[in-house]
Amino acid sequence: MVGIAVMRTWIEPVVAGSQVASAFYDTGLLLVVKNYYNQTNSTSPSHSLQDAQQKAVSNFYIIYNLVLGLSPLVSAYGLSKLGDKVHRKIPICFPLFGYLGSKSLLLLLILLDWPIEVMYGAAAFNGLTGGFTTLWAAVMALGSLGSSESRRSLRLIVIELVYGLAGFLGSMASGYLFIGFSDRYREGTVLVGCSIACYAFCLLYSIFVLKVPKPAAPCSAKAESAGDSGSQLPASTGASGNFHSSESSNLAPVAPSKLIIVMLFVGAILYDLAVVGAMNVLPLFLLREPLSWNPVEIGHGNAAGYVIFVTSFLGVFVFSKYLRDTTMIMIGMVSFSAGILIMAFVRWTFLFYIARVVMLFALIPLPTIRSMLSKHVEGSSYGKVFVLLQLSLVITGVVTSAIYNKIYQGTMDWYSGFCFILSFLFGCLSLLPVSIVAFKQRSTTGSLQILTA
Repeated sequence: MVGIAVMRTWIEPVVAGSQVASAFYDTGLLLVVKNYYNQTNSTSPSHSLQDAQQKAVSNFYIIYNLVLGLSPLVSAYGLSKLGDKVHRKIPICFPLFGYLGSKSLLLLLILLDWPIEVMYGAAAFNGLTGGFTTLWAAVMALGSLGSSESRRSLRLIVIELVYGLAGFLGSMASGYLFIGFSDRYREGTVLVGCSIACYAFCLLYSIFVLKVPKPAAPCSAKAESAGDSGSQLPASTGASGNFHSSESSNLAPVAPSKLIIVMLFVGAILYDLAVVGAMNVLPLFLLREPLSWNPVEIGHGNAAGYVIFVTSFLGVFVFSKYLRDTTMIMIGMVSFSAGILIMAFVRWTFLFYIARVVMLFALIPLPTIRSMLSKHVEGSSYGKVFVLLQLSLVITGVVTSAIYNKIYQGTMDWYSGFCFILSFLFGCLSLLPVSIVAFKQRSTTGSLQILTA
């Protein structure tokens, strides 16, 4: 009975189910939108059909991403506050209900031939019920609630791994499900239906099975006083899993540096700009010549993106034993920048996967930046600092998505990989503020060593 009670506190089934559903939906939406604009522009000359389709799909995603990105700002804070004061399940169940409703609109669009603009309403409904912003924060809170400080990082890393592996499996299957039953049903019907079924499972599991874990017992007085370095350093917290590097276990904490905090924010924003911009135009790039991928190839390409959840985790697991946090962040930034530069020159499928392999550490920077921020602010300021960072990233992502799509439209005729070169430049720029942080920390460490000599 105890084992079953513990299992009911696991949030992993919700993470896995919702991410498989999301992978199905992302592939389905892209291909449904593509087919819709193919039919709309069917009277255009063949040589201009692809360009017209690319611009139409790009314009759709500009508006769709704006609505999807900004609408959660209306409800996310309120739902999270209700979760803290009333019940922890509220910021989990509301977004899942929103996912279920918005994805059902895509199925109705396919079956009833509704105009594609219906999906703007679906995005708004998804966002106003909390969206991913609220759901993921609630998942991290629930994952942290029942775990001790010493095991919290491992607990959150496991959730991240489940998220990445579920996305990989869902993406691998999505292309086959999209076309596999087209002889009996309209293309996309089965795929979107499976997505809805997964979200329904997650919602029902959250309502009837999931239990909110009891908070872990606080550390004993003996543990609290067992060594100055251990008791004085703030716990590492964050939304995406965090890691203590060797530097934090041996050095006494220094006074919070505004310069370090600001530079970490600047580095995170520049890096997020580079990643979000490139990833927003990548699906359009794959649909266009010279690749012109089909649904199965699109699914495989999306799956390749999820592999870096595993490789980045393994990278941090190893690097954190030997390297400083700033070094790990720069390794991740260089990994992404080099990979996206290769992507700018992709003309064959094998080169796409080489670029993805080079990006194997691209997820390291943002979680590690969150971890570093937790070491440079007071514990009572964690929430405020992380909310400010998340809001900065959300706003950056929304603006970047719109700008990059417009740039892609203007450059796809003469060089379709131009946006990736732009992301390479921003990725390189993001190294500068992190280098300043590394220099500042080395200077501070040197001063401390002189004072204690």
